Amino acid sequence: MKKIGIFCKQKLPVGRKILTELIQWLSSKDRQVILDNETAKIIGEESSHQGADIASCADLIIVLGGDGTLLSVARSAHPFNVPILAVNQGSLGFLAEVTLPDLYEVLENVLNGRFECENRMLLNACIWRDKKKVGDYHVLNDVVINKGVLARIVNLKVQVNGQYMTSYRADGLIIATPTGSTAYSLSAGGPIIHPSMDALVLSPICPFTLTNRSIVIPDQSLIQVELATENENVRVTLDGQEGCDMLQGDVLEVKKAETSIKLIQASGRNYYQILRKKLHWGSNVANVKR
Repeated sequence: MKKIGIFCKQKLPVGRKILTELIQWLSSKDRQVILDNETAKIIGEESSHQGADIASCADLIIVLGGDGTLLSVARSAHPFNVPILAVNQGSLGFLAEVTLPDLYEVLENVLNGRFECENRMLLNACIWRDKKKVGDYHVLNDVVINKGVLARIVNLKVQVNGQYMTSYRADGLIIATPTGSTAYSLSAGGPIIHPSMDALVLSPICPFTLTNRSIVIPDQSLIQVELATENENVRVTLDGQEGCDMLQGDVLEVKKAETSIKLIQASGRNYYQILRKKLHWGSNVANVKR
């Protein structure tokens, strides 16, 4: 691993110090560091590289930030199958599990080839309008259909593999990967799905019919959601970071993407440890009186 791409969260309080030290450390290991333009600005430099440019030539990508920073990088890096080391400088960090104190120890192992990667599924989401594709996206966490602040309940007709499943009357609908099952879908009452599972989860947002619950389906499914509501402010949001309008009669088509991303795992940690830490499982057990 000779070429190392680095992306850093723009509003990271100590970003300049962390980034400078990391670049110096990598340079001392005879590694070439490549920064995108926004990351370079943090240390007062300029770069002509964009996200996809770095992913196409880097042997490793380091992401300094939170899950949101990683989601953004994943959308540009996924076609190039480059491993990503995510360092948590955010608040929760389900995806960015490596902490700053562990960074250099983990990075030393990575540079010497002592690491394991976990493939994380991506979704491909397309919007069809009058039989024409008007949007094509890749997401790591979820695709969300939601109504505007003043809009009424929306009507969504859902088909899976060409078979009618149900029609939701709700504030919206979340289609999530196993990775995204601990994000917005979890807040909407959806299940936690281990990231190694081949599954997708559909979670309605505040459904009018209380029996409409989350459903887990195979990851090879083709999901088609038609907006049957007239004259409402409805948007499709991708990983909570990109979005586009959805009009009456539009069809959102979601399926497993052909590409995935490779997340480097921190040695000695597992998914259940992350859940216990982030969700505070068992934290009050000692205080429960039997």
